[in-house]
Amino acid sequence: MTKEIHILSPCGMLGYGFPESSLLKGMEQKIHAIAVDAGSTDAGPHKLGKGVPIVSKRAAKKDLQLLVRYGLPRKIPIIIGSAGGAGAAVHVDWTVQILEEILKEENLEAKTAVISSDIPQEKVLKAIKEGTIAPLSKNIPALTEAGVLETSPIVAQMGHEPILEALKSGCDIIVCGRAYDPSPFAAVGIFYGKDPGLSYHLGKILECGALCAEPGSAKDAILGSIGEDSFSVRPLNPERKCTALSVAAHTFYEKEHPYLLKGPGFLLDLKDCIFKEKENGEVEVSGSRYLPDSVFKVKLEGARKTAYRSFAIAGIRDPVLLSRLEETEEQVKKLTAEYYAEIKEEDYNIRFYNYGKNGVMGEKEQAPFSGHEAGVLMETTASTQELASSILATVRSTFLHYGYPDRKSTAGNLAFPFAPSDVEAGPVYEFSIYHVMETEENLFSVKYSLMGGSDGASL
Repeated sequence: MTKEIHILSPCGMLGYGFPESSLLKGMEQKIHAIAVDAGSTDAGPHKLGKGVPIVSKRAAKKDLQLLVRYGLPRKIPIIIGSAGGAGAAVHVDWTVQILEEILKEENLEAKTAVISSDIPQEKVLKAIKEGTIAPLSKNIPALTEAGVLETSPIVAQMGHEPILEALKSGCDIIVCGRAYDPSPFAAVGIFYGKDPGLSYHLGKILECGALCAEPGSAKDAILGSIGEDSFSVRPLNPERKCTALSVAAHTFYEKEHPYLLKGPGFLLDLKDCIFKEKENGEVEVSGSRYLPDSVFKVKLEGARKTAYRSFAIAGIRDPVLLSRLEETEEQVKKLTAEYYAEIKEEDYNIRFYNYGKNGVMGEKEQAPFSGHEAGVLMETTASTQELASSILATVRSTFLHYGYPDRKSTAGNLAFPFAPSDVEAGPVYEFSIYHVMETEENLFSVKYSLMGGSDGASL
């Protein structure tokens, strides 16, 4: 067993960018793997539903090129979690195409594993009939057959198991579909025989890059090391340092419970963790416990299209209008509904977000308005793009010319920063599947190939 292993996390999200100097600083160590998270549900269901990436191709390629250029010649495995953002087949394929371009440009070859996380609808329908699927939380409704049939694609969050299989096969690059964020990092530790509790806790820290440091940033690299009974983290940029407080605080990041963390098939208990500061901005952590579940469960994610959206942005500086803004907006809604009396009001929605006043908190805002101007975001959603845009055009023109009490001018209530003012934002999606499913089978298939050189070939 290797006494201590080192995992390099270049940034908190592939495509966010990182200093090349930080990556090279990490290369001064014996690096056992480079792992990077490339996805999240933070951006909402749109990326999964529409099949588009979180970052641009330019940004993803810029980051990947550095990882391949410096990692591959050194025989350092490169692991990409939740490829393309949402980890569905279309996102994985997008990532693989970028890697193929890079390998050809760099004149390199790589044994590559691509791990699929797409789940067929039939498997989820079967789970409904067998009663082996449940909502992730209490505020999520039970899943129905109709909901499943309206949802495509559906992905499952993989744990370390399929990534471990790819590592055992000696792969240079591993491209994962939707993965539990710490899994690509944890798989490396487990591959080298390290404690799974330490491996997953370290993965929880490394997945966000240097966000656990001071000053924190998801756009910088961090190094994680796992020994026999502890792990440590330290930033690779001399401008940052880790403290016991910063690393402990990041342990609480994105968790519903202070010290219990659920993952695919296990529970991570961090109640007895100890955070100890060492030299050079390094923090050592011990006491992480991995508790396997008696029934293996995985989280499923799926999105369906619900509407189309159009919006416009305008500024307001008239103190009279600002004093009766919500009242005016309600009148604009009423007049729009009267104009389109032939359209059922449940077939469309009109929303106003008054930034500078209560655009973030809405009705829950407690602070009194004290500004001299506000930005208004007008949003309409409807069953078609044409209807959403038609409703928005009427909302915008009605608001622009509405004669509210005590108005001093005859028009020009709104100042538009752009022309055209109205923007068609396209389809709107919702998470229709955000559930956990019991399973005894391996849901994730691994496909191996040789990429780069003159031609790629399956292995």
